Amino acid sequence: MKNRKKLNNEEIAAFCRQTSMIIHAGIPITEGIDILLTDTLSPEGRELLQEIYESCRQGNRLHESIEKTGVFPGYVSSLVYLGEESGYTDSVLMSLAEYYEREDEVSEGIRSAVTYPLIMIGMMVLIIVILIAKVLPIFKQVFVQLGAEMTPFAEKLMNLGNSLSKYAVGISIAVILLIALLVVLFKVPAIKEKALRMFSRFPLTRDFFTNLATGRFASGMYLTSKSGMDIFGGLDMVSELVENELMEKKVERVRALLKDHATMPEALSEAKVFSNLYTKMIAVGYTSGSEETIYKQIADHYEEETSKQLRRMLSIIEPTLVIILSLIVGVILLSVLLPLMGIMSSIG
Repeated sequence: MKNRKKLNNEEIAAFCRQTSMIIHAGIPITEGIDILLTDTLSPEGRELLQEIYESCRQGNRLHESIEKTGVFPGYVSSLVYLGEESGYTDSVLMSLAEYYEREDEVSEGIRSAVTYPLIMIGMMVLIIVILIAKVLPIFKQVFVQLGAEMTPFAEKLMNLGNSLSKYAVGISIAVILLIALLVVLFKVPAIKEKALRMFSRFPLTRDFFTNLATGRFASGMYLTSKSGMDIFGGLDMVSELVENELMEKKVERVRALLKDHATMPEALSEAKVFSNLYTKMIAVGYTSGSEETIYKQIADHYEEETSKQLRRMLSIIEPTLVIILSLIVGVILLSVLLPLMGIMSSIG
């Protein structure tokens, strides 16, 4: 039980949504979890729900049962606790479901944006290797029959191709092991965090990760406001959600300004968390008591913006890789075709 794998965004969203619907329908939580158990097919899911069911049946509250499993993020149980205290557990769980559904969509978009270029690069490498290992030797034979020599560049490429063919099995095993190692390492929290920080500083991806962090900040503030958490507690939770060094510093700045008796809109404006327009919207929301709605609207906007940025990046990457592949193949072929055409014309 203690070594159980953490739930992913999709699984957390599904649990929160289903549990919210059960509570909203007025079904006791123990009976509701029992209903979910009958509908769950996966052994891991049944084991988790059984543990929550047994804990609730023993008199523990939902947030305690969730926390005991060890597979949910800490802020899920914290927000569920606040929901239970305020009597809005169903609303808090539904808000959590929406948040994790949004996170799952973003994660899926990032995976797609990374996977497609990697596949393209793999195809490029495969085509180039076949070209220099299989095609260039054929041209070599033609040059020998004509009593001529290939260009030094083409000769070096062909020698490289011969080496690749000779050690193909070893190179393939090394590449597979390297890819597997990178996949495993990226799942290590500390390494994953460093990789995300690196991408958040990289010029081509910096704006995307900044918008992603800002959207997470807005979503986090919406969640904490919805659950009734105090501002400082909410900022502590949001610091865990944003996963962005620059945004974490802005959150610290907001916290410091609030301690100096600034209002939340003033602190957000001074720390430059949002644009002037959104900061004014939040100021109006705090005046009218509708800050939750404003945070939700801002989070939705940033979700749309990050989706657009992902699509734009893919639209740039695809033709760029095709152009690079065409240039490389063109250079290799021209290195042998141009001399061959010269020889053929001299013979003619």
